Amino acid sequence: MFILGNFILAVAKLINFVFDAYIIIIFARAVISWVNADPYNPIVRFLIQATEPLLSRIRRFIPLLGGLDLSPIILILAIIFLQNLLVPTLQQIALSLR
Repeated sequence: MFILGNFILAVAKLINFVFDAYIIIIFARAVISWVNADPYNPIVRFLIQATEPLLSRIRRFIPLLGGLDLSPIILILAIIFLQNLLVPTLQQIALSLR
């Protein structure tokens, strides 16, 4: 059973890393939107393609407030919530299997 516990612990760490990396990508996308970045730059295109599917879904429900887009903040808060829910739960499950 310890192999399954180690596997679940590794998955929990991987999920934690992916959530952290995606938060950084969302933050970079928000910073890019403040400046006049070249839309043909591969980095800018990656940031837009990686974040737009989730941000556009949030924008459907949350209107702009005086030209201020709150969707990145809401998405980051949702990711932090999921991170604090999933990662410790998986870690506890993994430790109980050891």
